[in-house]
Amino acid sequence: MFVDDTEEVRDRDVSAIAALDEPTRRRLYDYVVRRRHPVGRDEAAEALGLARQTAAFHLDRLAAEHLLDVLHVRRSGRSGPGAGRPAKLYRRSGEQISVSLPDRRYELAGRLLAQAVEESGATGEPVREVLHRRARETGVRLGEDGDGQEVVRVLERYGFEPRREDASVVLGNCPFHALARAHKETVCGMNLHLMCGVLEGLGGDTGYEARLAPEPGRCCVRLEPAA
Repeated sequence: MFVDDTEEVRDRDVSAIAALDEPTRRRLYDYVVRRRHPVGRDEAAEALGLARQTAAFHLDRLAAEHLLDVLHVRRSGRSGPGAGRPAKLYRRSGEQISVSLPDRRYELAGRLLAQAVEESGATGEPVREVLHRRARETGVRLGEDGDGQEVVRVLERYGFEPRREDASVVLGNCPFHALARAHKETVCGMNLHLMCGVLEGLGGDTGYEARLAPEPGRCCVRLEPAA
């Protein structure tokens, strides 16, 4: 499946990247992620020569942007009454934050290719056949997740930049661009079956069928009126 790609998640990722444009905040982020242990406000402030309030403000902003995780730890090791308040510590978030313009989905391609190699090794089925089947299955799920939306809207969500040209739908962006340039037959074949799956998953008669129609500056797949 694709990584979560709702507009809300993309907006959140853009906001997180933008938060690192503030120099002090970036220094604090770099300091935290380079430590082998979670970092407290006092430690970070002293290490970077900042006022504690300044360090606390920026660390909390980084946590709010999902760039850092917050832990509450009693460093004394004691618990219960008299143990004191737990310290607020920060460490790198386990979430992946990424922004790519134009939209790229190399994680999806890597996952499909790895699945194909592993399944082929286990079953003896040719790798390319497994890849095409897996890609189509993934496309079906994406189409079903579209919840009845028209195909253009569904493909917009996943970075294909669809636009109508006469009776066809042209995909202005290939989310697998670099891979497709280096391994055209493999990646374009995978993409074709992905698109076939999307149309199938949308259910009913979308009025389109996916065809290979590579042109410079576009995705190799084009949606043409169904025969």
